[in-house]
Amino acid sequence: MSDTAAIPFETALDALFAARGTERVRVPIIQPAEPYLDTAGEAFRRRIFMTRGEAGENLCLRPDFTVPVCRDHVARAQQLPRRYSYLGLVFRQRTGGPAEFFQAGIEDLGEENRATADARALADALAGLAACGVDEAALDIVLGDQGLFEAFLRALGLPEGWQRRLIRTFGHDDQLEAALKALASGGAARLEGVEPEMLDLARQREEGALTRAIRRRMDEAGLPPHAGRSPGEIAARLIEKVAVAEARLSEASLGLLRRFLAVDCPLTEAADRLRALAEEAGLDLGRALTVFETRNLALLAADVDLAAVRYRAAFGRPIDYYTGLVFEVRAHGSDQPLVGGGRYDRMMTMLGAADPIPAVGFSLWLDRIGDALAGDAR
Repeated sequence: MSDTAAIPFETALDALFAARGTERVRVPIIQPAEPYLDTAGEAFRRRIFMTRGEAGENLCLRPDFTVPVCRDHVARAQQLPRRYSYLGLVFRQRTGGPAEFFQAGIEDLGEENRATADARALADALAGLAACGVDEAALDIVLGDQGLFEAFLRALGLPEGWQRRLIRTFGHDDQLEAALKALASGGAARLEGVEPEMLDLARQREEGALTRAIRRRMDEAGLPPHAGRSPGEIAARLIEKVAVAEARLSEASLGLLRRFLAVDCPLTEAADRLRALAEEAGLDLGRALTVFETRNLALLAADVDLAAVRYRAAFGRPIDYYTGLVFEVRAHGSDQPLVGGGRYDRMMTMLGAADPIPAVGFSLWLDRIGDALAGDAR
């Protein structure tokens, strides 16, 4: 199958994307692998078809459009805000289904009103399904918010290292559960081999004294000053490692986190339930809940029926670059998304943008849409 093969639903989607004011972009099938290795996460990396160029550089077959569309925008230094659309083949290793399949979607870059852009992404995703002939009444829409999850972790006062570890597991239910169990029991066993003097200094967060002690050990071992990380870097890393390994979440705090993750309700009820939980626990979620409520108002303005959207506090997508809103749309009774998307504000600078660029987008899985429609026809 070539990238010029007939794309399912191309005419209808082209018309929709044009009506939404997008610019159609085409990006090469062969892509540098590093941007995916750096931003997409382990679960995604395992699916990539890798190869090497003549100069030894890591290359891959295009596993999605989000990264190359964003790289193309940075390379061309286009003005913002800007909306890009795409239709074409992507390539991923999968246990079920073909390894090459069609996706279409929109990447919305540079819109400072994040609530408006988020709402537009979900509304346009639903419009894309409708353009393909999918009946919205036959769909399950699930929405999550990584920003709220991060705010809840901060409010619990967890060490930053633990916050990062839990955030990395968001969207991976098994990994998240394992991390919560480890946090409940502590992880002192992972500190075996650390000298008692170093361990005590790290526990007391005596970074200066720890740095001097590490420097003495390096001098005694005859290591040159430029060998690997500096004593200060090693000290900071050890302090964080000790804080993470020995942190324990109290039973009460763990219960609060599990209650948060158990919130699963129509989007119309979600803000009230989250606010009640935070107030009962005396937790300050900062602006995260206001952002959540503002986005709900924007969704209403975009004619999205909030009662038809399911909010799940534990819902994330297994791609590491997401930062806020995440959503999927599935056929009733299916666990395979017909559409997936979300916000990824940190990725543009990782891809070389000089300044942070707000970004949100979605992808339609055209082969799955075709299969769902064929199933309805039968």
